[in-house]
Amino acid sequence: MKPHWYILVAIAGVAQLMADDKPPCCRETLPAGKYTDRSLYQLESTWTSDVGRQIKLGVLRGRPQVLALFFTSCEYACPLTVDAMQRIEKSLPPALQGKVDFLLVSMDTERDDATALHAYREKRHFTPGNWTLLRGALDDVRELAALLGVNYQRDTRGQFAHSNVITVLNAEGEIAHQQVGLATDISETLAAIEKLSAAKASPAR
Repeated sequence: MKPHWYILVAIAGVAQLMADDKPPCCRETLPAGKYTDRSLYQLESTWTSDVGRQIKLGVLRGRPQVLALFFTSCEYACPLTVDAMQRIEKSLPPALQGKVDFLLVSMDTERDDATALHAYREKRHFTPGNWTLLRGALDDVRELAALLGVNYQRDTRGQFAHSNVITVLNAEGEIAHQQVGLATDISETLAAIEKLSAAKASPAR
């Protein structure tokens, strides 16, 4: 028979794995703080995640977020944007692995319900504990898109013509960097994320 301490360690390990599998929107939230006038987290809109949880963006506070607007049935641009985001995740230095979150917000308010978003999560094999997928009301998506400088318009086929922008938010929800277009070079975005981490680690003067 294994000693009791061995069993307790095993149980603790399983519990930690389960906690790590929770999307960022399901983590314990940080104490409420006062956001700056440049923070997206001051928005009052409510969003629904692919795991069915209703949240405000402020629950994501505390870590850098790599953010893009997309829609699950996109035939060209969105897959390339998501590819770039996944390459960013894989290219993070070891010290930042698991410490940067990724956020996809759907612009297709009619078709991308929580079920569709969750199916997309499974299809793309997102790291469970680091990716959040959200849907919102039409006006709320439009507001967020405007703040990010993203334009989009639905066509007669149900597809969307849209800007291609990957945004890096700092831990307080402020825009720190934007990668515009379908460029394959992610080096500037990686540098921006590392700069945020270095600034957070530096002692205050």
